[in-house]
Amino acid sequence: MKRIENYDLSSHNTFRMKVRCALYIEYETVEELQKLPWKELPQPIMHIGAGSNLLFTGDFPGTVLHSAVKFMKFVDMGLDDVLMTVGSGVVFDDFVARTCEAGLWGAENLSLIPGEVGASAVQNIGAYGAEVKDIISGVVCLDTTDWSKTVFKTPELAYGYRDSMFKHNKGRYIVTSVLFRLTRKYSPRLDYGGIRNALESQYPGITTAAAASAVSNGAHVLTPRMVRDAIIGIRRAKLPDPAEKGSAGSFFKNPVISREHFENIVKAEAGRAAAGVPALEVPHFDLPDGTVKVPAAWMIDRCGFRGAEKGGAKVYEKQPLVIVNESGNALPGDIISLEQDIISKVRETFGVELHPEVEHV
Repeated sequence: MKRIENYDLSSHNTFRMKVRCALYIEYETVEELQKLPWKELPQPIMHIGAGSNLLFTGDFPGTVLHSAVKFMKFVDMGLDDVLMTVGSGVVFDDFVARTCEAGLWGAENLSLIPGEVGASAVQNIGAYGAEVKDIISGVVCLDTTDWSKTVFKTPELAYGYRDSMFKHNKGRYIVTSVLFRLTRKYSPRLDYGGIRNALESQYPGITTAAAASAVSNGAHVLTPRMVRDAIIGIRRAKLPDPAEKGSAGSFFKNPVISREHFENIVKAEAGRAAAGVPALEVPHFDLPDGTVKVPAAWMIDRCGFRGAEKGGAKVYEKQPLVIVNESGNALPGDIISLEQDIISKVRETFGVELHPEVEHV
């Protein structure tokens, strides 16, 4: 177990904010976690993963806990579905890579998302038409009220868009491992975010419309690894590498609005055209309940924020949903000020209230 006072958290948040905590503890087993002298630790106590969804707004006065519980075990009964139990401290993309190497479907669309397995179950991470809840079968936790082991099945976790039961019971449960359900069944998901174009470009001769379900010469056309490689290519072209430029990935949640509100935005775009201003088609995703999800990135870009700077912070040129630590020395206030400017302008322009996906600490 690591136990360090006045610890520099720069390497534990992907924004690379230069902040410290009073005490940092990294544990390798659940037993170590249970034996900590909780009442003697600097308060408050916060558990983090890789810090890929955090914005530290200043030094943290209490104790930061971090999991180094790292294992990956297959539970293979010879059926189509294969279970895999994974420690909370495993890098999430390492888990995805292992599933693809094993030829298992389910996690490939979540490739290259930064962070760790424990945090993925809390945040319900998602990308390219997939959410991690779709492959979670159960989550093992410690309940800090009595330090008992608690196992939750997926329906109990109230998963929603970037939401879960854990986020509404902050600090009570510490995720120690996650049980995933993958499958051998040929099941590529290609209808999102240019995946088909990326595959056809990367693998000339492949027609993804047929490859999505067809069998060619007795063998499936695509593999999980091929889809993973395509996703990685898309992400690297659009998003900054946290190792090179500090960020927390997507900063805002994509807003869900009523159909009437969406139609009003469409009319407003048409009005721009009538006034001699180039109008754009409003990208959107129709949801089963009749509401509409509109990409926050499109709204931010339409408001003129692509490449906008505030102090050491900047809206990323290739993807306006991302705010980066452009100078490497951005202050938390730089990020927050730019965030508030964006929220205010989008509200004024579209009548939509953006909400940060990134947690502010």
